[in-house]
Amino acid sequence: MSRLSPDDIQRLVEARHHAPRSLLGFHVLVNEHGLREWVVRVFEPEAERVALFWEGESAEAARPLQRLHEGGLFEIYLEPLETLRPYRLVVDYKDGNREIKHDPYYFSPQLSDFDLYLFNEGNHLRIHHKLGAHPTAIDGVEGTLFAVWAPNAERVSVVGDFNYWDGRKHPMQVRGSSGVWELFIPGVGEGALYKYEIRSRSGVTLLKSDPYGVYMQKRPETASIVYDLDGYRWGDAAWMAERAARNVFEQPINIYEVHPGSWRRADGDRFLSYLELADELIPYVKEMGYTHIELMGIAEHPFDGSWGYQVTGYFAPTSRYGTPKDFMHFVDRCHQAGIGVIMDWVPGHFPTDAHGLAYFDGTHLYEHADPRLGEHRRWGTKVFNYGRNEVRNFLVANALYWLEYYHIDGLRVDAVASMLYLDYDRNPGEWLPNRYGGRENLEAIDFLKRCNEAIFRDHPGILSVAEESTAFPGVTQPTYLGGLGFNMKWNMGWMNDTLRYIELDPIYRRYEHHLLTFSLVYAWSEKYILPISHDEVVHGKRALLAKMPGDDWQKCANYRLYLTYMMGHPGKKLLFMGSEWGQWEEWNYAQSLNWHQLNYEFHQRLHRFCKALNRLYASLPQLYRADTDPYTFEWIDLHDHDASVYSFLRRAKPEDGLPPVVFVCNFTPVPRGGYAIGAPLPGVWRKVFDSDAPEFGGAGYNTQSRVPTEPVPWHGRDQRLVLDLPPLGVLVLVPESDS
Repeated sequence: MSRLSPDDIQRLVEARHHAPRSLLGFHVLVNEHGLREWVVRVFEPEAERVALFWEGESAEAARPLQRLHEGGLFEIYLEPLETLRPYRLVVDYKDGNREIKHDPYYFSPQLSDFDLYLFNEGNHLRIHHKLGAHPTAIDGVEGTLFAVWAPNAERVSVVGDFNYWDGRKHPMQVRGSSGVWELFIPGVGEGALYKYEIRSRSGVTLLKSDPYGVYMQKRPETASIVYDLDGYRWGDAAWMAERAARNVFEQPINIYEVHPGSWRRADGDRFLSYLELADELIPYVKEMGYTHIELMGIAEHPFDGSWGYQVTGYFAPTSRYGTPKDFMHFVDRCHQAGIGVIMDWVPGHFPTDAHGLAYFDGTHLYEHADPRLGEHRRWGTKVFNYGRNEVRNFLVANALYWLEYYHIDGLRVDAVASMLYLDYDRNPGEWLPNRYGGRENLEAIDFLKRCNEAIFRDHPGILSVAEESTAFPGVTQPTYLGGLGFNMKWNMGWMNDTLRYIELDPIYRRYEHHLLTFSLVYAWSEKYILPISHDEVVHGKRALLAKMPGDDWQKCANYRLYLTYMMGHPGKKLLFMGSEWGQWEEWNYAQSLNWHQLNYEFHQRLHRFCKALNRLYASLPQLYRADTDPYTFEWIDLHDHDASVYSFLRRAKPEDGLPPVVFVCNFTPVPRGGYAIGAPLPGVWRKVFDSDAPEFGGAGYNTQSRVPTEPVPWHGRDQRLVLDLPPLGVLVLVPESDS
């Protein structure tokens, strides 16, 4: 007679039981005589018969199980063996099919109590090794261990192409009060499609992708895919060793921002794969002289139009371009070519797609329940609940995952301002103050600090870059000094001011002189990257070249002037793809860049200019060795607003023993012959770069390859240089002795 209660049986048959492993599978019982008995229970909906045989026996020797319920519940009592070993089930279905398989409920839970304790505490920084789907072998049986966090669910099942997406077949076992459910399913291996079917306590059934899934179907499909991340043979050991010892502030960092789906497309408007990008993008970036590639939209996202900023697969490289190991290959090839890889990371919000994190277990699990804390209404997304340990753990582990599994060199953290402020993009009455009555999101601030501490502790030499648009203090200060712990921040103020300035007709620039000088007031308050990013060339803002005033010649001259000035300004550099040859059109995520424009000399000259400018930057340590130190920048003259001329010098570190580099920028179309500036050193100065050079499409107005100083005091210096300044141009000079 069965020892299951009617309630147990009913909940199993109705797929409502939260702990099926406690009833199904192999169990040892003690009968009324005090003797041990073995019992196996199997729940197989639609089964006609179920039989069992031990490993080492033939299927013909299978012992039939007794049916306990018409819904598909079977049971058998067995004589104990000397040594327990796995058994197999022979299942004959009502449709005539037969399956021979191992019983998933034979296998004991695999996650340790310590794993669960650390996760609930928020300190299991490698929880992705435990949660998710992991191909493995238990007791010599191959299969996949599934585990998911859904603390408020009544029942969670693994469903997939291996069980006809039937939530009754593989209900998971909850692990105490941890909220974690797990199940090892024998025979399920790499390539299997799966989701979690979650029955909420209100009786609603949800179908969710795996939050920790490492591979997902290509959109519009949304299933997770079982995938083994192990086994890739990396060839970047030298790069990784050098990176760990690197001082990023002393390195040239010149970033090429790329949206892989629209950089270039193959015939038939097909995306390039990760492997094709390795063959085409890496040589291009290397030839152009960039040091890093920053990738948009790598984490899986369902909607192309989100550009990758509405993530549903935080642990999954998007399958638009290939497999996870294909992406490893791309990063590996970048490193072997001496190029770093930065990826956009989006811990600030997530979309409301039904298969994603929103309302995950029938409750507001990953997000705040109160919309005043948990929603970005303009973006239509949810805000992470950073005060929940397991959510914070999910995000910190995710950051470490990309750095460890994919050798990523940096994370550009999106929309940091939206995380820092509770009233971000909210009207009065649409937000709640913190416990002190302020607008700062204290839980998000604590999360950012803990995350940066974790990644720098384990991965010295990487970049953690904040896209932060406010004056929040200490973004790039270490946490032990009260900062957020990033080591770089996008200089959004510089970007906005300088673009406003360069878009002006030159006749009006004299009245807005401060737009170019103000950034030097705060240039060393943080450690900055100067970004001309995708955000500046979309939504009617116009492409970089199209922003420039004047006729086509003047547009090109302004473009060259602006980028050369940017290269001389303190801070690391970032330029969005297509801007390097002056694409006229705004960026469109749904199509390739207009590469055909490079068939024309007009764009070839701008392309040649950008390549030469990048190489100039890499060749002059004065431009990058210590550009977080105010010592490395000095104005020669910043007061000539009537002529809109700016002159300044850049230095390396004092111990480098390098002379200064001089930049002289003329922001008007008026050639200025015989223009004098104070000379930092006496002697002959050599021109090393001229943005007005004929090979770049300029007029070639300046013919001074070498310029001796004159012993005339000027701009507070003992000597002066007299230069012929090209219209809308920049001259870059170094002392002759160091040529």
